[in-house]
Formats: sequence, C-alpha cells, structure tokens
Amino acid sequence: MKKYKLKINGNSYHVDIKATDDNIISLEVNGSAYEVEMEKEVKKSKTPILVRGGTKPTQQVSNLKAGASTKKVNAPLPGTILKILVKEGDEVKTGQKLMVLEAMKMENNILAESSGKIQSIKVQESTAVLQGDLLLEIN
Repeated sequence: MKKYKLKINGNSYHVDIKATDDNIISLEVNGSAYEVEMEKEVKKSKTPILVRGGTKPTQQVSNLKAGASTKKVNAPLPGTILKILVKEGDEVKTGQKLMVLEAMKMENNILAESSGKIQSIKVQESTAVLQGDLLLEIN
C-alpha cells in the first residue's frame, strides 16, 4: 500500500504498510513482518465528489435532515467562498449554481440539491470555511 523511509535516533528504517483491517496494521520494517494494533480504530475517509465548472453533478453537496423541509447546504471541503450567486428569498432549481468555493487553488461549484427558496445565507464572499460548515438553507 504505502512505503516510508524513517530515521529514528540515527537509524534508517524502511517501512512498507501492507494492509489495514480496522485497527490492525500489517507492515514490514526492513523486511521483517509485523502486525501492529492501533489504540483507536482507523476511520475511512468520506471524501465528497466535487463538481467542477461545466460538468454534471455526480454527488450532491448538500446535507438533508430526514423529515425536515429545510435543506442545509454544507461546505464539501475547507476553502474560501469566492462568489455568492444567490440572495435570500431567491427561488432556485435543482442543479442551479449557488456559490463558488475555492479550495486547493481550484474553483468548485456548490449546487442546489432540490428546488426551493433561499431561506438564509450563512457566509459572505471571502469567508474561509471548514468542511461541513453550513453555507445556506433552502426551504
């Protein structure tokens, strides 16, 4: 899977991680096999699929609470809000571009998951956001 070269107290070690299974990691150190148990379970990353300009969405960016009529649109990853293309009270349609988020020097379109009316916008242009931060709400 991954290979590392480590230097500890002046000694060089070649570490080759073979597999991870929950909190057990199988690895080789300088050719000797080991199984290491981590204290906490290794969590799998839930990286969102982003929509770049001009492409169709493959995964929606908003987070919908079950049974709620208000849809919350959250930041898919850390970045800076470049443009807000809607204002409170605007009617939006599914797939409409709501904002542009700059992350890792790329512009990412934030799209509406469903049609509705913009209830509130929680950020301003040039605002730095973290993954999962609430951007806006749609009724």
